[in-house]
Amino acid sequence: MMTHYKKFGIATMALAVTLAGCSDNDSNSTPSEQENFTLQLLHNADMDGATGALDNVEAFSAIVTALRAEYPDNTVLLSSGDNYIPGPRYLAASDDSMSFIGGVNEAGNGRADIAFMNAMGYQASAVGNHDLDGGTEEFASIINASGNYPGANFPYLSSTLDFTPDDNLADLVTDDGQAASDMTNSLAQSAVIEVDGEQIGIVGATTPTLASITSTGDIDVLPDSTNDNAALAAQIQPAVDALVAQGINKVILLAHMQDIAVERELATLLSNVDIIVAGGSNTLLADDNDRLLVGDTAADTYPLQFSDADGNPTLVVNTDGDYKYLGRLVAEFNEDGILQTDSLDNTVNGAYAADQTTVDNLNGHVNADVATIKTGVELVLAERDGNILGNASVYIDGRRSQVRTQETNMGNLTADANLWLAQQFDNTVQISIKNGGGIRDDIGLVTFPPGSTSEDDLTFTTNPANDLVGKAEGDISQFDIEGTLRFNNTLTIMDITAQTLLDVLEHAVSNVEGVSGRFAQVAGIRFSFDPTRNGRIADGTTVTQAGERVRTVAVIDSDGNIIDTVVQNGVLQGNAARTFRIVTLGFLATDNDGVGGDGYPWAFPLVNEVQLEDTLTDAGEATFAEPGTEQDALAEYLIATYPDSDTPFDQAETALADDTRIQNLSARTDTVLTP
Repeated sequence: MMTHYKKFGIATMALAVTLAGCSDNDSNSTPSEQENFTLQLLHNADMDGATGALDNVEAFSAIVTALRAEYPDNTVLLSSGDNYIPGPRYLAASDDSMSFIGGVNEAGNGRADIAFMNAMGYQASAVGNHDLDGGTEEFASIINASGNYPGANFPYLSSTLDFTPDDNLADLVTDDGQAASDMTNSLAQSAVIEVDGEQIGIVGATTPTLASITSTGDIDVLPDSTNDNAALAAQIQPAVDALVAQGINKVILLAHMQDIAVERELATLLSNVDIIVAGGSNTLLADDNDRLLVGDTAADTYPLQFSDADGNPTLVVNTDGDYKYLGRLVAEFNEDGILQTDSLDNTVNGAYAADQTTVDNLNGHVNADVATIKTGVELVLAERDGNILGNASVYIDGRRSQVRTQETNMGNLTADANLWLAQQFDNTVQISIKNGGGIRDDIGLVTFPPGSTSEDDLTFTTNPANDLVGKAEGDISQFDIEGTLRFNNTLTIMDITAQTLLDVLEHAVSNVEGVSGRFAQVAGIRFSFDPTRNGRIADGTTVTQAGERVRTVAVIDSDGNIIDTVVQNGVLQGNAARTFRIVTLGFLATDNDGVGGDGYPWAFPLVNEVQLEDTLTDAGEATFAEPGTEQDALAEYLIATYPDSDTPFDQAETALADDTRIQNLSARTDTVLTP
């Protein structure tokens, strides 16, 4: 066996000889070495990019194959969830042509993503939030076998979700702690994988904030508190204890917590969990000798090491998503199942970049089934990239780091589009509010100049051409719109009071430092906020700290003239009960025990509510998305306003200090009332 040094990209025979010398048949091995068990854990999560993952999945599959061959009897391949997300790749699988693609065999949303995982041999996955974005009925159709579609050849696991109350999922629930190979197309808290005669327990866990960030149907999300990690650990521990009671002394937790700080704390609160595979935060952990993709930097080292509640070692691992990296942890356990951290080798462990250089270094070979599925999806996407709906002469910034922290031209464009469409139906609508977390991609190209990896050198250009489908530079296609607005939320019109408007904006900026998806993108208003002041804190409908970040709010007309001053110097002005008609996303306006999606504090029941998808019947010029949805709104708005290169969208992205619609007072002075 040859083990590869990632830093230098070479196979090291000396290390191979050393490792070979540790076999049970070597008379020179010490008794303690003979008793140790070696496990190779290969892992990732968050494979939920629109199409970017397609650029990486072939190389990723080759790396999986190569590394598995080094430990053919001692390897597990696991995911911590978010294996897909609604968007172009997800929707492409429902094209009729995918019924002729092996591994999919019967078209349906999200099925190509599961076919990738089946082809590579995943053995278990946590339930992530995006796995449920299509609702529980669609989740069931992706997991379960149907006709010629095999479904997931692995179990989805979560000890913090009770699926039995949900009619779409109840029949998929099976007994915990079974062999994972016997749990295809199923849901459970835990599973067991046999590795070279050893039993490895796998437990899943999902963020308790799930109900506010996705479509949970009748799933019971546990614990009730969304920010009590001790209660969360107490919810997970019984699933671990049940495996230990079966005689299993090696346990891996697949934890989809959205914030690696939660997984770090769980490592110290739980007992008998050896490894936690984090998920949902796209946190890149890597060693100093890991070769990273251009522009990437590690957030911390790989693996993170902690002591559990009993003082035993626990490791936390994670990688960035979209099949960009495969995480590899080769670890030894003694006969009592205790990790031997002194055996960890950072020339072996860490993040493996999914590119041709790594494939060549490992002498890897692309999984043929993965390549076939990828080709099928790409052919569908190419056709959609030829459906041109508008044009832009500027880069349109939909990057996660931007739309969740500040005003961007993408946020403005899609918020304006929602307001425009709403006003076609009801010209009294004044305000548009949406969450930045609903924007999933940019429209344009971000590149580094040759020889540079510094963010200061990034260049931002208009959407590239696609000559194969007649797409010119700057053109905006169906493919682009489906990529950035992957959830295609419905649009809801309603009345809110001035007090509710202030509460909503306080909520929107309450966790800007956490790059939270709740951050708002708006139209029809300007507002300022001070991130150094106290942010609003609420657990459900219980407000434990009133926010004081929003300093000024003004409702404006289409020319930017002030119609109403709502807040000045942090104080609500005028009658707090006066109302404004707004348009927002149906997801945000969905009642989740008294709060909307992403925790938005609307007053339920909604007042004078209209669901545009149920009301609009004219398909308009763009027909690929349902009328009254945000994809349709953006497409129709582009056609009407920025249809071609003669009249392109030309509002360039601005620096934080130059933002005027959403003014961050840590970067600029307040000019909301005196533009």
